[in-house]
Formats: sequence, C-alpha cells, structure tokens
Amino acid sequence: AYPGVGAEERGQSEAIAYRLYLMAGLKTPILSVVIGEGGSGGALAIGVSDRLLMLQYGIYSVISPEGCASILWKSADKAKEAAEAMRITANQLAEFKLVDEVLEEPLGGAHRNPNAMAEVIRNALIRNLDELDQMPVDQLLENRQKRFAGFGAFKGA
Repeated sequence: AYPGVGAEERGQSEAIAYRLYLMAGLKTPILSVVIGEGGSGGALAIGVSDRLLMLQYGIYSVISPEGCASILWKSADKAKEAAEAMRITANQLAEFKLVDEVLEEPLGGAHRNPNAMAEVIRNALIRNLDELDQMPVDQLLENRQKRFAGFGAFKGA
C-alpha cells in the first residue's frame, strides 16, 4: 500500500479495512503462507487467517525497514537497526505467536530447490487444513476473531 496523501484521498485505508473485515467473516478455513517478503497494508490481509505459515527466511511487516528508519531516524541508512527492532523474521514472529508455523527451507533457501519447498508447503497446507476442517464454522470464526484481536497485545512485567 502506498503511504501517500493521494492514496488516502482515494480511500486506500478504507479499502484495506473493508477487505480485512470481509476476510474475518469468511465461513471457510483461511491459510496464509509468506514465501518471501510480506509488507505494507496488503500484508495485513494475510494476517486475517486461521493459520499463518512462513518460510524460514521470509520477512513480514506492515512497513519495510527502510520506511521505518526513514520515519524514526529520518534516514533509510538505519534500516538494519530498524529491522532488528521490528523483529520481522519468521522465527521472531513465531516467538510472538504472530506466525503459527515456520517452514524450513532447503539448504541455501527455497529458490535453490523449489520442488522440495513446494512439497514442504503442500504438506503443511494439507496438515493445517485437515485440522481446521474438523472445527465447526462458528468456532472457526470465533478463534479467528480472537487471534486477530490478540495481535499487538503484550504482557508487562
């Protein structure tokens, strides 16, 4: 999603919010897989799922590290520091329970052996869908609502 005034004048935020609302109410299991980089407002939409899977070397955030650095430090040169603070890697997001499953990539990354990676993704999708298919629709929707509402919550000391 483009972060400019013109995009907002054309209703970008409302469009994203409405799509999130629609997805939250779909009466079917929703599985999302981040296979590389999931970023910006569009990435929010895949978060409204019953299960979010992510490849081991993927990243997922509502803003790029460069964009974050530009806002916080007025310089994209601080992107590395921003990325570390944002905690956007698959394993970091799994620690925060934003990602349900991290899919291990072949040696050297998914692009080195796409057929093997496709098989890993296929098996994960089937396994998760089989679990979700056992759930009554009302329970599926309630769990999805609770999951999405819990994003960003934290426990203080």
